[in-house]
Formats: sequence, structure tokens, C-alpha cells
Amino acid sequence: MDYAVVRLIHISCAVISVSLFTLRGVWQLRGVEWRHWRWLRVAPHVNDTVLLSAAVALALMSHQYPVAQPWLTAKVLALLLYIGLGGVALRPAVSRSTRRAAFAAALTCVTYILWVARTRSPVLGLVL
Repeated sequence: MDYAVVRLIHISCAVISVSLFTLRGVWQLRGVEWRHWRWLRVAPHVNDTVLLSAAVALALMSHQYPVAQPWLTAKVLALLLYIGLGGVALRPAVSRSTRRAAFAAALTCVTYILWVARTRSPVLGLVL
């Protein structure tokens, strides 16, 4: 598959992933029982699998790997932090204030990931 196509798939899945997380996070904070909708429990996992597969394919196609590329390492570490914070933000057993803080922090991680991807610099998105 062509690099440009895989990149488009990756970017599209990233937009869908963040959109679904934002939707679930807002509904979680508003008390909407979104877990009753099976598609909203399953779709993010399917999308994120395609997103991760495209990311691995891009790394292999471009020969740019975490650890070897500081900006890519920063993206992966921020992604892990985003996943952890997102889990806290969507967990019903956590207090509302903790969920709100985790949700805001997770969205901050997404913003950082986007800036690092755009600038290919791990230093707060600033080109070195």
C-alpha cells in the first residue's frame, strides 16, 4: 500500500479516535449512560486497532522508529499517558472532579501529540 494512503488512514483514524473519546468523555461528565450503546463501546477499539496498525506500517515504511527518533518516542510516551488518563476519565467509579481533570489532561496530551507530529520536535512542539 502507498505511504500517502496509509498516512491518510492513520490521520483519519486519529480524528475519529479523538472525536469518539471527546464524545464519551463529555457524556461521562454529563451523566449520560453511553455504555448502553454497544457500538460506542466497540467502535473505538476497532478504530484504534486500525490506527495503531497504520502507525506501525508508517514507521516501517519510513524507517523511523521510537527511540531512534526522539519526536516519535515523545509521541509514543504521550500516547501511553493519554491512554492512562483516558481510562481514568471514562471510569465511572472515579469521582467527577478526578474524571474532569483526567479528561482535560488527556485532551492536553492529544494536543501535544498533534504538535509533535506536525513539527517532529519533542520539545513542546517547537522546531529545534
